[in-house]
Amino acid sequence: MYAVKSYKITFIWISLLLIFALLLNISVGSVNIPLKEVLQILIGEESSKSSWNYIVTNYRVPKAITAVLVGSGLGISGLLMQTLFRNPLAGPFVLGISSGASLGVALLILGSSFFGGLFGTLLLSNWSLAIASSVGAMMVLAAIMFAAAKIKNTMSILIIGLMFGSLTSAIINILSFFSSAEQLQQFLFWSFGSLGNLTWQELGIFTFIYIIGISLCFFIIKPLNSLLLGENYAKSLGTNIRKTRNITIIITCILTGVITAFSGPIAFIGLAVPHLTKLLYYTSNHKTLIPAVALSGAILMLFCDTIAQLPSSEHVLPINAITSIFGAPIVIWLLTRKRKISY
Repeated sequence: MYAVKSYKITFIWISLLLIFALLLNISVGSVNIPLKEVLQILIGEESSKSSWNYIVTNYRVPKAITAVLVGSGLGISGLLMQTLFRNPLAGPFVLGISSGASLGVALLILGSSFFGGLFGTLLLSNWSLAIASSVGAMMVLAAIMFAAAKIKNTMSILIIGLMFGSLTSAIINILSFFSSAEQLQQFLFWSFGSLGNLTWQELGIFTFIYIIGISLCFFIIKPLNSLLLGENYAKSLGTNIRKTRNITIIITCILTGVITAFSGPIAFIGLAVPHLTKLLYYTSNHKTLIPAVALSGAILMLFCDTIAQLPSSEHVLPINAITSIFGAPIVIWLLTRKRKISY
């Protein structure tokens, strides 16, 4: 009873912190907009300057929502992978989905030097990078699901995922060798990750796919809890290991694939957020962890994006650099203080 009450209090504080991080993220940028003006715009009123309305409505709010989706989605994906493989170093990209998405983008951007002008023509579409990334991710997903149907050992699937990552990296290196400096720069900028390039239409599609992935999580809470004690014990409780494994892989692929497609490969968040959340809540129950990880991931992503904005500056740092530079020391500090994480 006390634990439940404690969790509710923690959720309230974390929710308030999320609101603060959201408002701070929307307020900060190259153009300084007072928080009071931001609140007026968010409730539908006109601000002192019409340009502020446009900046907040068409750029900063979509970017903040994207940060929430990316942070929560990667956090939950990391939690699922760590539970499935019972490995604290597993992350959302361990199955090679991100590598497959990167390969799709590499074929589009770098492929014109290797395959001819067709790929360069496809770059003219606003949706080209997202489509190429999605196709690459789905190809790896199909391969992983084929392997999952043939292999009973869960750890073997992990190894196969790592091998797919190595294979796609090798192909990208070959494409890079034959590419021009301009193409390499374009691919490098995509690999930095970005939260601020989505229109409301793209964000709507992103949100729809994200909701599908998150909704599936709540059907496997009990099987995930049983897997924490080992597959043999889970089987004795009546858990269908193969079904749970397949659903978990599909959820991770949906979330990781759509995030990489629209925002690029975002490092660190999926690996670290589950650890941070477990240190905060002292529980391994996924009924508590899934919403807690979603909130924590969203908050961390918002703060990282706020730092990346370099307030009152026209420059925006790569989000991947910020998530690692500021996030990794925090995790190291917490681990050295707590010394233990339960799995």
